[in-house]
Amino acid sequence: MAIGSAGGDGQQTAAHAAKPAATITATTTAKPEPRPTVTKTVEAEAEPAPTVTVTKTVTAPAADPGNGSGGGSSSQDSADSNCTLTSNSGNCYAAGQFCRNRDHGATTSTASGRSIKCAYRSNAWRWTYS
Repeated sequence: MAIGSAGGDGQQTAAHAAKPAATITATTTAKPEPRPTVTKTVEAEAEPAPTVTVTKTVTAPAADPGNGSGGGSSSQDSADSNCTLTSNSGNCYAAGQFCRNRDHGATTSTASGRSIKCAYRSNAWRWTYS
């Protein structure tokens, strides 16, 4: 609605009443896109198994004294096998064989029961009779 009046210079003044304008408020919330999930599979390392040492004791059969052969074995050869140190394959050592590093200076017995020692001779560590 306009209201007007004539002024002194012949111009008309118009007064306008301002209509209220609508206020619009927009709110947006940003959502992040989902990220890929990374899964890493790790296999557990197996613990080393314990070392098993097998010592085998073999008793030689007794000689039959009634056979008349007279070729019996010596007392050293008929002694029970009591080798405390054995090779990696489980056998008793014999004089002249090479010694393992961990056996340097050690003493054991042969399969026949004779005492041997790991000693350094002829540029090598060998089992020798002690």
